[in-house]
Amino acid sequence: DTKRGTESLVDYTVVIPAFNEQDYLGETLDFLLAQIKDTSEFIGEVIVVDNNSSDETSQIAKSKGVKVVFEPQNQISRARNLGAKNANGKNLIFLDADTKVSAELLKIVLNALNSNDSGGGGATLIFDSNQNLFLLGTFVPRLWSWISKTFKFAAGSFIFCRKEIFEQIGGFSEKLYAGEEILFSQRFKQECKKNGLKFLIIEDYPVVTSSRKLVWYTSLQILIFIFIPIIFPWSLRIRSLCTFWYHRPQK
Repeated sequence: DTKRGTESLVDYTVVIPAFNEQDYLGETLDFLLAQIKDTSEFIGEVIVVDNNSSDETSQIAKSKGVKVVFEPQNQISRARNLGAKNANGKNLIFLDADTKVSAELLKIVLNALNSNDSGGGGATLIFDSNQNLFLLGTFVPRLWSWISKTFKFAAGSFIFCRKEIFEQIGGFSEKLYAGEEILFSQRFKQECKKNGLKFLIIEDYPVVTSSRKLVWYTSLQILIFIFIPIIFPWSLRIRSLCTFWYHRPQK
């Protein structure tokens, strides 16, 4: 079995869902590939899932030498699931196209996944800039990191897990257009508990994610986008109500 033989050689696969990410993907991949090189004791691969982009996303990914697969339905959970389906690694790392992960964090994650007591998890995060907005640029990321650590929820921008457990729970819910990482975390934690494994949120090396939405939207718009799903969770099942995660500003 060629695929099984390939899987045995690959320790992990980084899956990057990407919809119209030409402005960020190249830099993210350059940074990621450098970190992978610095963790040469593990063998990794990168898959970019072109989620029906209309820009140069796919071409940029191919120019970096990574594997590219195409998901025609514009939905983050579907893109992540397709990437996992095409992964050769025994472990999975889901990374957003505008997020950077350090070699130090990568080593901690890979050592944890190759131990006998950890099934998966996430990391705290910070913005690359607070855009001079204390509430949304500094306080909200810190609040999320506290929630993440306290309740063991992995942020969608960075999730790591054993592929076998990912498959056991059916991956990310394709009923949701946003917030799928919360439901995934809940299901994954339950499965880890059954298997006597830990679900970790790593604090020492936060991932750095883009603050671009602080520029794209007003503070009021962002607060509305945050609170609508809290008040009306069913809204996450309707794509037209999840434009915060799918809209790209016209240039």
